[in-house]
Amino acid sequence: MTDRPTSPWPLPLPPGEEPPIPPLSVWSTGQRDPAAQLRNSGCVPGTDADTDRIPPAVAAYAIATHTRPGDLVLDPDCGAGTVLTEALRAGRHALGLTARNRWWTLARANITAAKTAGAWRDGSVLDARPKVLATIRAAGLVGRVGLVLTALRTTPDEPTDRAPSPDRDPDSAIAELAATLTYCEPLLRSGGHLVVVARPRRHPDGSLVDLTTPLIAAARAAGLAPVERCVALTAELRGSRLVNRASLAERRAAARARAAGTPTALTAHHEVLVFQLAHDAELADAAAVDIPWSTGDQVIRPAVNGVKYPGWRRAA
Repeated sequence: MTDRPTSPWPLPLPPGEEPPIPPLSVWSTGQRDPAAQLRNSGCVPGTDADTDRIPPAVAAYAIATHTRPGDLVLDPDCGAGTVLTEALRAGRHALGLTARNRWWTLARANITAAKTAGAWRDGSVLDARPKVLATIRAAGLVGRVGLVLTALRTTPDEPTDRAPSPDRDPDSAIAELAATLTYCEPLLRSGGHLVVVARPRRHPDGSLVDLTTPLIAAARAAGLAPVERCVALTAELRGSRLVNRASLAERRAAARARAAGTPTALTAHHEVLVFQLAHDAELADAAAVDIPWSTGDQVIRPAVNGVKYPGWRRAA
């Protein structure tokens, strides 16, 4: 994690004044181990193969915090579909996209399992890449999505009969996600949120990769403003003590690092960044410090599917 985002704050600041740090909060989302979370969510066998998945407890917390019943939750790169399952279980509509056949099959099975267990909201997963959201096929979604919730994915999708390849370079994964954020920005309703979840990555020397700074920069380039930076625990919180739930692979990697003379701590969290439409954040900040804001001022966003619209007047 970084101490301070480098991107500018939406409101103009007096000369020499530093932009504020997005508020930091801790989510107690590691009280159950990963296998128990998948069981409790009714996920089908094989879901755990998606190592970049958003843990069900993290997805459930984000959905409960940033949506209302009946809202539409979108995961533009949904993997095995844990976000979709939790959205349906919470009484939200769910839409996911993935171009990976393996994940599409699992995500569809998880949606079916959630509906069989009693979820009655609409849920679907499309065999498509995120760029389809920038086409006429997504025209009906403009201004309607209450929450975009997605993960930074660096694990390559490999056939099951081959040994897994090393993680992709985080820079290329962030560049791909940056394009996805651009596709998603016009779909958010006024007051909606976009949440990115990233599990920590390490450099070859064992130090943590700074994911926060480039993710905030990518979001700002897409017309989004950071409003919160969170730590979603993957370790159980027992009083004042953390009980780590690291996987066997992570523990072996830490043991190898110690043997090589570079002690490495086991990670106990996922990084979570929360964004809003930039003009929504500006209005909220202006209201917070009692700055008058003319109702005649409209923020006209770039044309989407040939239609221009005033962003701050989008339907709630």
